[in-house]
Amino acid sequence: MLLHTHASENKNEIAEVKKMYDKDNIAALHSFGALSEKTVLAHCVHLNSKEISLLQKTKTNIAHCPSSNLKLASGIANTLLYKQSGINVSLGADGAPCNNNLSVFQEMRFAALLQKPLHGATALDAKTVFEMATVNGAKALGLSDEIGSLETGRKADIVLLDLNNVWNPVESYAENLYSTIVYSATAENIHSVMIDGRWVVRNKELIALDEKKILETAKRELKKLMERV
Repeated sequence: MLLHTHASENKNEIAEVKKMYDKDNIAALHSFGALSEKTVLAHCVHLNSKEISLLQKTKTNIAHCPSSNLKLASGIANTLLYKQSGINVSLGADGAPCNNNLSVFQEMRFAALLQKPLHGATALDAKTVFEMATVNGAKALGLSDEIGSLETGRKADIVLLDLNNVWNPVESYAENLYSTIVYSATAENIHSVMIDGRWVVRNKELIALDEKKILETAKRELKKLMERV
């Protein structure tokens, strides 16, 4: 079983936890028995050294949500420090109201850029960020043996990207490939998607679901929601 919750996202939250339990946020979760390798904590923007050590010792995972942290002015999580401390850091997008496009490409780009003012222009290279979005995410979910990389015996989860567009042409050598994906690619580059061996997008067309029906239903439900609000 996987435990997921948000933690240390903003300073007001931390102050409330301190008032209620007389403990730092992460320490409070630890006292509840909530920290382990089967736990994923979203955000973790404001952590002190003791909390970082607790997460490392308990092998707790972090889901970094840079776009949401920016939109809500929560702050900048020191993900490079977390990784250097031995914590598994993956990527998330938070909920739609706090993000709006839920794009892993955007999260990768912001995750890479936000560390540079803190640690320098070469901090958190593109390959490392790509791993946060793939193998680290699989590890956080406890599914490292099933997904996260293309290997024999694992599920055939494949995203094919068209990187020959005029705005982001790419050379074949690996370092430039990671850089192109992290800093330049968007959802518009997705050519085809396979999930567990089944094509759901082919040649940039959604084939597993009725896209027109989804859009019509979404607009109708959004109107109802706004009327209730």
